[in-house]
Amino acid sequence: MGKVYLVGAGPGDSDLITVKGMKAIKKADVVLYDRLVNKDLLEYAKPDADLIYCGKLPNYHIMKQETIHHFLVKFAKAGKVVTRLKGGDPFVFGRGGEEAEYLVRHQIPFEVVPGVTSGVAAAAYAGIPVTHREVSGSVAFITGHKRKGTEEDIKWEALANGIDTLAIYMGMSNLSYILEKLILNGKSKQTPIAVVHWGTSEKQQTITGTLETIEQEVIKHRIGNPSMIVIGEVVKFHNQLSWFESKEEISKLAGEAL
Repeated sequence: MGKVYLVGAGPGDSDLITVKGMKAIKKADVVLYDRLVNKDLLEYAKPDADLIYCGKLPNYHIMKQETIHHFLVKFAKAGKVVTRLKGGDPFVFGRGGEEAEYLVRHQIPFEVVPGVTSGVAAAAYAGIPVTHREVSGSVAFITGHKRKGTEEDIKWEALANGIDTLAIYMGMSNLSYILEKLILNGKSKQTPIAVVHWGTSEKQQTITGTLETIEQEVIKHRIGNPSMIVIGEVVKFHNQLSWFESKEEISKLAGEAL
């Protein structure tokens, strides 16, 4: 019997993977990896390791989740060490819980290796602390879309009035709906909001506005997926603390000067 590692690869910057996550890649006989995983991490796999792409695009699945489940069990039962490499953290909107349940049902040994989730990392790389002693003592991680055929289960009134910072994953296609729900449930139209596109990667771009203006900014800058939406007073720190994009711009200008 082999073993499965459910590994969080972090949000984009390959350096953000944990030491334990890197060890799991290096020892794997099979690596099943997602679309948003930094491909540089695959270079650490053994030369004879099987690398299997399991990526999903919005509304289009390269590989169905049931097939991924089947592969995890199949390879583990063949005595392989399997590393399931996911962007961010496997247990934060990564369906890692479903995969772990499936492994338990089939009596497959496994370990969960947490990763840096984009709700924290993308915001941090944009100079936005999701908590701050002066303005935010609470943060909520929220999925921006729901499963087809399911009823709305997001508690909008509680989010609009009871949580200081909202970190919304996979929400760009439903941005209008999200903004409408928050405003209808009491969130001020002037609440600051940021959209961090390709967070922690060299392509990162951050735009800011308010609940009232952000849609126009998104259209103006042609921002789409993958993006993290951050809502709350902490967004005001972006201009002051934006260290990563400023660094990239300085490096670019220095290169042009040379």
